[in-house]
Amino acid sequence: MFSGKKIVLGITGSIAAYKGVELLRALTKEGAQVRVVMTRSATQFLTPLTFEVLSGEKVTTTLFEGEASHGESYFPKGTVSQSRIKHIDLASWADCILVAPATANILGKVRSGIADDALSTVILASKARVIFAPAMNVNMLDNHFVQQNISMLMKAGYVFVEPEEGLLACGVSDRGRLASIDKIVDVVRETLFPERALIGKKIIVTAGRTEEPIDPVRHISNPSSGKMGYALAERGTAWGGKVVLISGPASLEHPRVDKFIKVKTAREMRKETLRESSDANVVIMASAVSDLRPVKAVTKKIRRAGSKFTLELEPTEDIIRELGEKKGKRVLVGFAVEFEDEIKNGKKKLKEKNLDLIVINNPGTPGAGFEVDTNVVTLVDSGNKVTSLPLMSKLELADKILEAVAGVIKKKVRSQS
Repeated sequence: MFSGKKIVLGITGSIAAYKGVELLRALTKEGAQVRVVMTRSATQFLTPLTFEVLSGEKVTTTLFEGEASHGESYFPKGTVSQSRIKHIDLASWADCILVAPATANILGKVRSGIADDALSTVILASKARVIFAPAMNVNMLDNHFVQQNISMLMKAGYVFVEPEEGLLACGVSDRGRLASIDKIVDVVRETLFPERALIGKKIIVTAGRTEEPIDPVRHISNPSSGKMGYALAERGTAWGGKVVLISGPASLEHPRVDKFIKVKTAREMRKETLRESSDANVVIMASAVSDLRPVKAVTKKIRRAGSKFTLELEPTEDIIRELGEKKGKRVLVGFAVEFEDEIKNGKKKLKEKNLDLIVINNPGTPGAGFEVDTNVVTLVDSGNKVTSLPLMSKLELADKILEAVAGVIKKKVRSQS
């Protein structure tokens, strides 16, 4: 399952350090390439040689080659980098960093941005996903500062494997025991392969604009090209989802999906979206639905006249609000186009419409907008976690949005279990 994946396994100074041996075996059995980094305290419980024999890789225990260390630089011999920055090499090499067991000490260091040993430095220097599996005395686990550190790290995107109840080293039976090896491996799998959460899931994607007729040849609309919604549909299918693409007018070739439904007006979009979403797992409202429509469309072409012409308008249906009111177990994703106070207004829409995730973009930002192939957005989830993404293609962005959706699904599953 993990063939080709590179994992840094961090071992810290907990009595549960011995379980790192079993964890290493489980990961390598799945095909992962694992390199171990041990803190100085961890070496008091186990010798680095144990992990070296099982992994076939040198174990890193210090930052610099000049120190007494079982570590080894992975830069070519003879280069300056070989003896100076091996932690950077490990940090960039890893697809994932797993710290198991994770002590209160390492959590406090990372939360505070402290890098004073090999493991904390590798974590802070890496862009890879980091997973912590805490193991400690229940009183330490419940300590206000430890809980605050865990909460802040989770908000920053670090993944946690909840400790279990059981007999602790102090002789008390309570929370704080390292999670089972199977559970930790499952979380690693979910982190490395977020797309697995969408396999077989019914995903509704709405795309494009709507057109509200004024007369047979004129309508109210907007410049939406549908490119973002079509990218989401394409990538959703690639991730194993059963995608239903409901599209307003768009001059695009629709991607291969399970079902393609073409609509024109907001009423038609509402009807098809509500019908298809009844058994959906995910609804992503990427379409730019017109906010207003003529109260009454004229059946004949309106002729030019010398006097002014008054057009009476009314609001269209708020489809996403209606979905939010009856959301159930579905994951609901909305989009917000904002020209000022983007985050504030996006968070307000997220709460008011009971969304799990909102994608906020400002068309005035260079590279963003309706008819271009790139975008610059900010993601906000229901926990108020804000993720600002750089300029990227809409296909790349679709993957980022789907990864966030997968994360929401996993949280919902865990909260229900």
